[in-house]
Amino acid sequence: VQLQASGGGLVQTGGSLTLSCVASGPSFRSYSVAWIRRTPGKEREIVGAINWSGGYTYIVDSVKGRFTISRDNAKNTVYLQMGSLKPEDTAVYYCAAESPIGGSYYPPLRVDGYAYWGQGTQVTVSS
Repeated sequence: VQLQASGGGLVQTGGSLTLSCVASGPSFRSYSVAWIRRTPGKEREIVGAINWSGGYTYIVDSVKGRFTISRDNAKNTVYLQMGSLKPEDTAVYYCAAESPIGGSYYPPLRVDGYAYWGQGTQVTVSS
């Protein structure tokens, strides 16, 4: 599966952005997907993850209540809606996908659990 992330940009504190991850491949709807961000000097962090059906989602505590992850399997797309953005949300955001091992219902919650990665999109939040 190939992934294409888009939607990043420059936004002021308190603003909103929606990131999109469009995938190629007919089996994408069976994959778990995560949004992972990378900030210089910090380890990569899973911001949100969603299982193949969209029936289970995970959001990291630092963005809970501000970010939402969702997917539209008919469009082969996963979204990350980001609101009330803060300067500390500045990062390169990647979408990543993994086929469910053993048919697991839950998406991997480790960065190294994802084999397929998109190219990343920069999000910059100005103070």
